Amino acid sequence: MSTITTTSTPAQNVDLSKHPSGIIPTLQNIVSTVNMATELDLKAIALGARNAEYNPKRFAAVIMRIREPKTTALIFKSGKMVCTGAKSEDASRFAARKYARIIQKLDFPARFTDFKIQNIVGSCDVKFPIKLELLHNAHTSFTNYEPEIFPGLIYKMIQPKVVLLIFVSGKIVLTGAKVREEIYEAFENIYPVLSAFKKVNAITQ
Repeated sequence: MSTITTTSTPAQNVDLSKHPSGIIPTLQNIVSTVNMATELDLKAIALGARNAEYNPKRFAAVIMRIREPKTTALIFKSGKMVCTGAKSEDASRFAARKYARIIQKLDFPARFTDFKIQNIVGSCDVKFPIKLELLHNAHTSFTNYEPEIFPGLIYKMIQPKVVLLIFVSGKIVLTGAKVREEIYEAFENIYPVLSAFKKVNAITQ
């Protein structure tokens, strides 16, 4: 699993009417799907494309990569494709179109249909440590915290339907959104909660 850096937009550049916390989570990964509406010969694609690998014993899809935008695609025999790694919705669509074009150049009648964003992952850093145990105790119905298994607290927000991974350092990862506004809304919803469980110093939990 790749490391997620938790940079966020500096407060001086933030529209506080939209982001009252002064922090805008950075989009780290967009997962999208496309239907190319034709059955594919995966072995022929792997042999014909320089940037592709195919090992059917391990995984029933061609894995293809491009450098710009830096993304990875999983291409299935059915013509379905999953595109991961883009940092914005537009970049994800652009990358998916590039992959479809590569398939077309290999003489498959590939189309570009049903493009859909399936998941958006964002991250940020609130710049203060958080008392995770107390946060968990106060929000038990929404949280899961087992530090011996995973160091972060998992917070399952209902509206918007976003999952947050909250770390004691103040780093936050948000996942499960379909549009970026859900990432922003989820963070603004959780920020006052995080502030309420801010560690006064590093000694007390």
